[in-house]
Amino acid sequence: YRKAYGGGMRQVGILAAAAMYALDHHRQRLADDHRRARQLAEALAELPGIHIDLSTVQTNIVIFQVKHSRYTAQQLTEALKKEGILMIPIGPDRIRAVTHLDVDDEGIHHTIATLQRLLQ
Repeated sequence: YRKAYGGGMRQVGILAAAAMYALDHHRQRLADDHRRARQLAEALAELPGIHIDLSTVQTNIVIFQVKHSRYTAQQLTEALKKEGILMIPIGPDRIRAVTHLDVDDEGIHHTIATLQRLLQ
């Protein structure tokens, strides 16, 4: 069971070192990631064909459902990728977006504007 759930990794010290560095150097800016995720989620909630439970957006992860006449989750992520926006389909009608160190306010504004253009 341990290995089935990812507990069979070797050389996990490398991952632990990365986690320790992040905690020491980036913990304060996690609030920015969470704020940007919330901003994205609230904009998604206003778009046609998108369903999102805003109460589930409490960190930097945004999961939403695509029920749009022109797009499946896969098609929408492919259209976004052409615009330089990377999200992951996690089912036929669900997408996962994550804000992180490389996503700034301009990137969120670009993402929201692109989604508005694609889905209107």
